[in-house]
Amino acid sequence: MSSRPRQYDLIAFDWDGTLFDSTAIITRSIQEAVRDVGGTVPSDRDASYVIGMALGQALAHAAPDVPPERYPALGERYRHHYTAHQNDLSLFSGVLELLADLKGRHHLLAVATGKSRRGLDEVLHTVALKGVFDGSRTADETAGKPHPRMLNELMREFGVEPKRTLMIGDTTHDLQMALNAGCCSVGVSYGAHEPEAFHALQPLHVAHSVRELHDWLLKNA
Repeated sequence: MSSRPRQYDLIAFDWDGTLFDSTAIITRSIQEAVRDVGGTVPSDRDASYVIGMALGQALAHAAPDVPPERYPALGERYRHHYTAHQNDLSLFSGVLELLADLKGRHHLLAVATGKSRRGLDEVLHTVALKGVFDGSRTADETAGKPHPRMLNELMREFGVEPKRTLMIGDTTHDLQMALNAGCCSVGVSYGAHEPEAFHALQPLHVAHSVRELHDWLLKNA
């Protein structure tokens, strides 16, 4: 493990597609929900693009021909399909080891996610991660990405400056949120968005596996 001083006191992770292997199930759940309410089913690319946004914002973007009065039904059908497969999901291989090593370096660890508070609490309990993270923010209690409110609140909570905060995520929404908050970021290419779109958002690094992310963080964070 690197003996270099910490460059970042607070490391915030996106959840779906970054730590949790859920991109394919979320994409299919969005598509099935739109089909259920009679909208035009989005492509895999369009459905996965909205991952990381707040649920209402995401579904409206993925189903532009569904009228607003159908949004509650759309959200209910999404939750139905996602819940049916929720127990099929798991952390990416190597995530627990990564988090343990960062804790050993005394970084503050947080989650900044487009999930709801209820959804995040359920999945943290499911994967036995309670106590690993020092804090978390969700879209329904703050603002959807790329609005910087999640990161701003976490930085205020722990008294950490933007230059000492690192955001890690798999979407352009995550990296744009970091830019909006004045923080540095790292992208991961194994989630929802193609990494070619990341470079304009100035991530310090783009990791192509959890192992690569782990190695980079121990050397550079």
